[in-house]
Amino acid sequence: MKQLVIIGASGHGKVVADIAKKIGYDEICFLDDNESLRECGGYAVVGNNSRYLDFDCEIIVAIGDSNIREKIQTQIELHGKAIPTLIHPNASIAENVQIGKGTVIVAGAIINPGTKIGKGCIINTGASVDHDCRIANFVHISIGAHVAGTVNIGEHTWIGAGATVSNNINICEKCMIGAGAVVISNIEETGTYIGVPARRLR
Repeated sequence: MKQLVIIGASGHGKVVADIAKKIGYDEICFLDDNESLRECGGYAVVGNNSRYLDFDCEIIVAIGDSNIREKIQTQIELHGKAIPTLIHPNASIAENVQIGKGTVIVAGAIINPGTKIGKGCIINTGASVDHDCRIANFVHISIGAHVAGTVNIGEHTWIGAGATVSNNINICEKCMIGAGAVVISNIEETGTYIGVPARRLR
C-alpha cells in the first residue's frame, strides 16, 4: 500500500493528487487549515496541517506560496518524514536531471539534460527547462513558460505563465517574472519584471 498525505487542499493540490494517483499511490488524503473543507478533488480532507505528525507515510506540500511551502517542508524534514518527488508520467525528463525532494513536475513539462532542480519547486503544465540550467529551491516555473539553456534561477523566484527566459541568463532570488515577459538580460535586483523585454516594475 502506497500512501500520500498532501498538505494544501487547493487547485494545485488537485493536480498533485492526480499525479500521485497516476504514478501508483493507493491512498491519498489532504490536510488543510481551512476547517470548512471536507474534500479536495474527490479525496478526504482529514485535519489541519499540523496533523502530518500522525502519519507514517510520504508527505508533500502543495501550496502555491513558496514561503509557506518552504516553512512547512522544512518542518516536515526536521521531523524526519519522507518527502517524495512527484513527476507526471507525461512529463519528459532527461536521464541525468537532478530533482530535489518535494518538487512537482506536471504534465507536458520538459526538462533537458544537465539541469539541476532544487527542492520544493513547481514545474507546471507544459513548461520547459532546457539543458544545464540551475533552478534553486522553491522556484515556480508556471504554465507554458520556457527557460532556455544554461539559465540560473534563484530561490523563491516565480516565472509567470508563458514567460520566456533567454539562454545564459542569471535571475536572482525572490523575483516575479510576469506572464508573457521575455527576459533577455541578467536580473540582479529582487522585484517584479514585466514586458518585452522584461523591465523592473517600479
